[in-house]
Amino acid sequence: MIRSSMRLLRSALAILALCLLGSGPAAAQMGADVRRGQELSARLCSGCHSVSPGSDTVNADVPTFAAIAGRPETTAERLAGRIIVPHPPMPNVQLTVAEMRDIIAYILSLRPQR
Repeated sequence: MIRSSMRLLRSALAILALCLLGSGPAAAQMGADVRRGQELSARLCSGCHSVSPGSDTVNADVPTFAAIAGRPETTAERLAGRIIVPHPPMPNVQLTVAEMRDIIAYILSLRPQR
């Protein structure tokens, strides 16, 4: 019962994330500000994650934003889901939709160019 409720909650949140983020991952489509996302990330996420390329690893067990961006399965929707429903020990930081879009756009901007 609890597992099905959690699955339902995650599905509902994924749908919400899709609605919030629009149809595509591009920052322009999302109406996101990559620079603001970098500033928010430095303030809110840098206690655990290395948020800037080339910066020192904060915690060897926590992936850098560049590593997260480089994963083939990383999408704006998946990032939104991880922010909306954080995994332990990630804190539950309350972000506005605009802040979440900006942080996600910043993370996706770190993707290696192919």
